[in-house]
Amino acid sequence: MVTILCCGDALIDMVPDVTAAGAPCLRPLVGGAVFNTAIALGRLGVAAGFFAPLSTDAFGDSLCAALAESGVRTDLAPRTDRFTAMAFVTLTNGQARYRFVDTGSAGGMLTPGELPTLPPEVTTLHFGATSLMQEPCGSAFEALALREARKRLISLDPNIRPALLTDTAAYRARLARLIAVTDILKLSDEDLDWIGGEGLVGQWLTAGVKLVVVTRGGKGADAWAACGHLTVPAVSVTVADTIGAGDTFAAGILAALGARGRLSAEGLAGLEKDDLHAALTLAARAAAVTVSRTGANPPWAAECL
Repeated sequence: MVTILCCGDALIDMVPDVTAAGAPCLRPLVGGAVFNTAIALGRLGVAAGFFAPLSTDAFGDSLCAALAESGVRTDLAPRTDRFTAMAFVTLTNGQARYRFVDTGSAGGMLTPGELPTLPPEVTTLHFGATSLMQEPCGSAFEALALREARKRLISLDPNIRPALLTDTAAYRARLARLIAVTDILKLSDEDLDWIGGEGLVGQWLTAGVKLVVVTRGGKGADAWAACGHLTVPAVSVTVADTIGAGDTFAAGILAALGARGRLSAEGLAGLEKDDLHAALTLAARAAAVTVSRTGANPPWAAECL
């Protein structure tokens, strides 16, 4: 059975809300980009696991419970007495912006020496987001990707937060090293612009990336592979907020490719436009459900039909 191991951030999103009496408050919701992708994969019926240290505090318990409820395995995720990271969310017309409190957190303090030996059933590793932007965990997750590249598929969703970067040049160098061993690269249009623009897509494909997907919010998404280029429109919904939309989209791509037998080196090498259409379509449907409700709350498979 194909198993996707999501390696990266898990945290609590503090989302603006109001009490029953109408007073403003913050509502704690489980989240984190890579965590959201793991949850979405589990709910879409994919065999998925999560790897990063999780706190033994109450918030860490909530993260573990949410993963279990969605069918995501956590046997590779150690528990630690360090605190759970938080992201304080600001919403402007439904668009989410984040301020993170994560220095010294459970996941952020992962070191390269703490990386696990992966079981053979893990065939795909998914990386991304804030876990690649801080230390020591950024070095740890990079080391895991480089160690496992060419033995397992590597999926990468950078989900770049420029405001978090203390050394932009070092992070650009890390992204370049990771993309060089990536098989499936999913980016937002903002990520792509920050890295260098659409002209890089052809270079990435020539260098070995098998599939590049760029999301464009309400304008849909594009995919490029050896078989060519395809665009799929976004699904029209009333947006509650955009928290977890891109993370869910990444899960939809992986789930669709797995269902079509394409999550292998040979499968990706033989991608056809029908595969791209299926992947983008499921991803768009799943992301549309997520943005239609508050917080990162990815859909179950039956909601994406």
